Amino acid sequence: MNTDTRITELEIKLAETMRLAEELSDVVADQSKRLELAERRINVLLQRAADAEQNEGSVAIGNQPPPHY
Repeated sequence: MNTDTRITELEIKLAETMRLAEELSDVVADQSKRLELAERRINVLLQRAADAEQNEGSVAIGNQPPPHY
């Protein structure tokens, strides 16, 4: 195997590695956005639950009887 062939193969592998790194970076960025959105939604739900519990005294939301009782 001559030097030119080895250099060409290394350049190909480098290009593939760089492409893969960019794809992985895109995936990580997307997952980060999705995680941030999920955390915001969880915080909103926790705040709503805390507000509802505070307005109803010490009764937890999951322990309330249905309205027909």
